Amino acid sequence: MRILDKYILREYLKTFLIITVSFSVLFLIVDIFDNFPRLLRKGATVNLMAMYFLMRLPYLFVLTSPVVVLLSGLFLMNNLSKYSESIAIRSAGISIFRMVLPLFWFGFFFSIFILFFGEIVLPKAEILQQKIYVEKIKHQKVEDKKMRSHIYYLGKNNNLYYIGFFDGYRNILKTIDITSYDPKKGTLLRKITATEAVWKDGKWNFKNCYIRNFAGGKLISSEFFQSKVIDEIDVTPLDFIKSAKKPMSMNFFELKDYIARLKKIGENYNRELVELNLKISFPFANLIILFYPCCSQKYLGRSRFWFWADMM
Repeated sequence: MRILDKYILREYLKTFLIITVSFSVLFLIVDIFDNFPRLLRKGATVNLMAMYFLMRLPYLFVLTSPVVVLLSGLFLMNNLSKYSESIAIRSAGISIFRMVLPLFWFGFFFSIFILFFGEIVLPKAEILQQKIYVEKIKHQKVEDKKMRSHIYYLGKNNNLYYIGFFDGYRNILKTIDITSYDPKKGTLLRKITATEAVWKDGKWNFKNCYIRNFAGGKLISSEFFQSKVIDEIDVTPLDFIKSAKKPMSMNFFELKDYIARLKKIGENYNRELVELNLKISFPFANLIILFYPCCSQKYLGRSRFWFWADMM
């Protein structure tokens, strides 16, 4: 069986490499024609443009991998049927499943390869491409978004937060309003207001802080503090900073941590969550998509009933 396995795998890999190179060249040409005028207008040199487009290859490789796997399988099955090799293999008493087993193993290991490639190589390539475009070509800096205003979110212990302004360069909050309520009764329990809060020694130090307590919807106590540390506030300056990195430029754990930060302060994280799930699901599309050419009645000349009977 090793001879047949080597033959099937060799023929598949030949087609796979040809289609991979062809797709890479085709997509690169399309990308160059699409972005070349824009880069030229911004004064990019030939070396910078070459590096920019070179860093696009990892993304194009990952993006087209399921299509390449599918087309390679279809071409292989077509050739086996065209030269009656599949009939000869079946006549030798070899089941269809056993014949295509090397392709399934290839699909599995290739999916694992794409998974790690997307975790290690792709984020670095995307970061370098962004730096080339923003810093080298546009002559700007790649910076996280550290200045924000009008932030609303629901924190732990049913605390409703409103922050008028966040200065991430000095780690200062302006115009803070924190409201605690009873979710069962819908009544107000406590309200904290302050003109600003400064991050120091791992805690928020509130300035000109009023703490008002309520019971049954009525004010029962009010305290004023020129400076007050409130330990239950569980957010840090990092939670308010929006990363300049694209989700594709982060690995799985970086993106998961970033989603947790967005979720903590009530930001919309749907786009990032989709990208997180794609990092796991997309590589294994290469394995799943191989089932189509291997199970196709057209190329195998057998009904699907007999194919699954061979697998039992």
